[in-house]
Amino acid sequence: MTRFTRRGTFGLATLPLLARPALAKVSKNGARPGPYLIGADISWVPEDEAAGARYFVGDVQKDPILILRDAGFNAIRLRIFVDPAKGYSRREPDKGWAGLAQTVKLGKRVRDAGMGLVLSFHYSDTWADPEHQAVPAAWAGYDLPALARAVEAHTHDTLVAMRAGGAPVDMAVIGNETSFGMLWPHGRVKLSTSTGNPVTDANHAKVGEVGGFDGFAALLRAGIAGARRAEPGVAIQVHNHLGRHWPIVREWTDALIARQVDFDVVGFSCYQQRAQGDWATTFSEFVQRYPDKGLLVAEYSSRKRYINDLVHALPGKHGWGTFIWEPIRHQEAIFDQDGHNAGEGAKPDLISQGLNGAEAPGGLASQQPAVPKPEPTGPMGHGGDYVANDLIKLYPQMAKDYR
Repeated sequence: MTRFTRRGTFGLATLPLLARPALAKVSKNGARPGPYLIGADISWVPEDEAAGARYFVGDVQKDPILILRDAGFNAIRLRIFVDPAKGYSRREPDKGWAGLAQTVKLGKRVRDAGMGLVLSFHYSDTWADPEHQAVPAAWAGYDLPALARAVEAHTHDTLVAMRAGGAPVDMAVIGNETSFGMLWPHGRVKLSTSTGNPVTDANHAKVGEVGGFDGFAALLRAGIAGARRAEPGVAIQVHNHLGRHWPIVREWTDALIARQVDFDVVGFSCYQQRAQGDWATTFSEFVQRYPDKGLLVAEYSSRKRYINDLVHALPGKHGWGTFIWEPIRHQEAIFDQDGHNAGEGAKPDLISQGLNGAEAPGGLASQQPAVPKPEPTGPMGHGGDYVANDLIKLYPQMAKDYR
């Protein structure tokens, strides 16, 4: 493959960094416990490297983690599945992508680079998101109390293994995009307010309420207990995908607090809005209603400076930071491949302009019925040469401005 090079290296290594520790002791006033987090989820990197991916700044090949660090990023989020060989990684079961062994190795690279580490627990063998929260194969047939015990043990044992492997975790995310609960049906919840999203609403109508908020909260409390038993100082995040929808966020957060779910920060996915200003409304209302909780953007892609400025400007330092989702080759990527954006470029930030596939990563990409596709073959990763593009230049300036 011919590598497209971008002339004019921008001297990343000379730019100021937000140094670790990215998180210090979490307080109970909702304020961020350390520097503003400029983060990224890069869990695809090992798969892509195995398929031959290389990463460049100008003509210089570098570790992608170091490229991000030198551009001002100070934290990395990774995701982990229970047994990906039975789900996500079934095409390459011996690799166990996003399983424990791979995540320990990648996490150590993050810590060796001097960056903070966030671990997002998908309590499933494959993607857990607003449309899928499947029980992992090893836990099939468990009732709610048994599931809670499994969640606590899995969370505890994972974090112990991460530390033993040189990758201690600063923040644990107890469930991925759990707006409608987790480990269905025992942890399913039904929210009273429409999401205003035809795809999600169609799924929402099917979800109903089985364990309801009581079951969901029991599972969250179990995961939190396991995390704090393994890492007493770990920050605890819960994750709602509807950063645009304040009424649902309020109902969901109120329900968790009423059931003694003791978290530190809520992470929101912020890919699209119904109308301009929806994210700003959710953020400002949240910090007023929950003065002892923090807020961060757990996933985003486009409108990079805008979303970071919104979070950083929140009063009382209640905005902890942001994590761009798979920025090397997803959506509006900060890398190019063969002279073009490696993720196909910017996506609309308004639903009225068309739903985009990142509204629920791993889930439905459109309102149309899924077309059956042949079972894919070959490597799961995406090889090729990835060259940092002009979008990455936004981040050194943010790192400087947010100090």
